[in-house]
Amino acid sequence: QVQLVESGGGLVQAGGSLRLACAASGRIFRIDTMGWYRQAPGKKRELVGTITNGGTTNYRESVKGRFTISRDNAKNTVYLQMNSLKPEDTAVYYCNADIVAVGSGNYWGQGTQVTVSS
Repeated sequence: QVQLVESGGGLVQAGGSLRLACAASGRIFRIDTMGWYRQAPGKKRELVGTITNGGTTNYRESVKGRFTISRDNAKNTVYLQMNSLKPEDTAVYYCNADIVAVGSGNYWGQGTQVTVSS
């Protein structure tokens, strides 16, 4: 069974940094696009950014220049490096991946809380 497990959330002051990780496990043949989403209280889930299997990235405008998505294909892991954090970045962050596996499909992680204090 394919699973995505996130780690690295927490509480940080404005201007600080956090690094999230999301590891996929299971009988995986290949992972295509991986991405990070976030959902703040009372708001819809929104895309933070994505990274293709070849390493091409795409970000929402509000995080460009502050957030960096990377991946380690050998470890089936995607990372989100968040710098210069702002209170408005506070949300539950979810990873997402298109996985070719025994049980192919689009998968979500369980979410990890990121709280940025002012």
